[in-house]
Amino acid sequence: MDPVIIVGAGPVGLTLALALARQEVPSVVLDESPGKDESRAARTVVLREDTAALAERLSGVPLGEEGLRWAGWRSVRRRQVLREVSFDEGEPGPLHIAQHVLTGALRAALAREPLAKVAVDSRLDSVEQERSGVTAHTRGPNGTWWRGSYLVGCDGPRSTVRKLLDIRFPGRTAVERHAVAALRAELPWPDRALLHRMPPWRMSGPSAGEVTARPLPDGVWRLDWLLPPGKDLVTPELLVARVRETLAGWTGGPTPPYELLDTGVHTVHHRLARRWRVGRVFLAGDAAHLLGTLGTQGLDEGLRDADNLAWKLASAWHHGPYEALLDSYQTERRAVVAARLRAADQALPILRGGGGLRVYVPGTARGHDALLGDGHLGQGALGAPGAYTDSPLAPRHLDAEVPVGTTPGAQVTDVQVTAEDGSFVRLRDRLGRDALLVVLIAPGTGVWDRKHWVTAGVMPRLAAAVTALPGPAELLVAESYPGAPAHTVLLVRPDGHLVTALGGVRPADLYAAAEAAWGGPAKTEAEAGAGSGTR
Repeated sequence: MDPVIIVGAGPVGLTLALALARQEVPSVVLDESPGKDESRAARTVVLREDTAALAERLSGVPLGEEGLRWAGWRSVRRRQVLREVSFDEGEPGPLHIAQHVLTGALRAALAREPLAKVAVDSRLDSVEQERSGVTAHTRGPNGTWWRGSYLVGCDGPRSTVRKLLDIRFPGRTAVERHAVAALRAELPWPDRALLHRMPPWRMSGPSAGEVTARPLPDGVWRLDWLLPPGKDLVTPELLVARVRETLAGWTGGPTPPYELLDTGVHTVHHRLARRWRVGRVFLAGDAAHLLGTLGTQGLDEGLRDADNLAWKLASAWHHGPYEALLDSYQTERRAVVAARLRAADQALPILRGGGGLRVYVPGTARGHDALLGDGHLGQGALGAPGAYTDSPLAPRHLDAEVPVGTTPGAQVTDVQVTAEDGSFVRLRDRLGRDALLVVLIAPGTGVWDRKHWVTAGVMPRLAAAVTALPGPAELLVAESYPGAPAHTVLLVRPDGHLVTALGGVRPADLYAAAEAAWGGPAKTEAEAGAGSGTR
């Protein structure tokens, strides 16, 4: 089969290429740039626990050493601390990293990957598709035709792929604007992020009275000042004045020494593509959606797009085009992002002075702070990873299904598991391999050698059931899992979302759940059309 064509070499496109390679699917990444990313200290991203783990797993780089995990979070209104959170190993903080550092780590990993090719100076100008594949043409010094099995547009807000497919991209422009500065300075709360609303000092120029400080390695900070609605020009003089006033206000004296590294203006738009799939062509990342108000991070959702789509494309590439599985990408991901956008649209009037809507939230500073903090901390409707509760891949009417600490469709907890070779690994380390994970909860297995329990109890029957499943699956064993009693069997998708939890070894229910997760009953090669056969 031909490789998957990925248009765009940003973090989402590179992540998708690496995720496909992990599942033995070749790809070609069309990069319109010369292949080197601009270093901008003020252009940073915040990754939550799941997306940081995904990027680390695929890049092979401990990104916590390249960026900085927040030690804590503090919300302040005027001079009053309203909320303070500390993070530790049990609850790691968000990872703040310069975007060019993240992209560089992904590029370096892709350069070592024999199944992936990056074509630089290659700007897409046409796409043609038929029943058996996709043809793309690029212009530039090495303009040529490319043949692929599928094509994914990860080419940003002005996506050429989206325009060529004539997909509408409705939404709102300039929902929020922020003046941004990256600087090196000593602040009173090292390694802890701060949201300061209505600071008591006077801001130079127009201001909505909100500034965020987010730490980076080596004493560098990114500061964001919320700008009022409108198109007021942010001059260098105004920005320097804000830096000096803010640093002086936080340190309680004259402006402390600082080194200004970079500045800019960040404008947030809210848009959602009408369609994310047209035949063999898909959209992902900023090509499919734009969000980012109230502390939320659009890249988080873009990386989740790549994680969701990669295993489905891998299944289609290896086993044949299961249309229900491929269609589920748009159904699942678009619903999650749409819910995030709706939550932000509902919160904006409350938090930015929206009159009568304040009745929906207690009229206290703490109530508003809790709502705003959700986006920054990756919690609640504004920030928590979405669950595919209404997924078309969810099994129906399983008699043996039992509740555990994770709702079906949500991301599983990253517990320690024992692999088939007897090694102890993290559950997340086994994700993204074109296989479902079957996890047996068996207390005591963590202290006994595998040879003593692999042939005992329910293990032989479960191993036989896993072998008979309708698609690839890996059997793992965990000492415990939140909310799960002994002998619970978890079925987990390759992207880490829970399919179901069963009370004991129930081969028929396990088979039905696995079949649903793969998109339904297997098809013959004739039914699948031009596919390479059944699973």
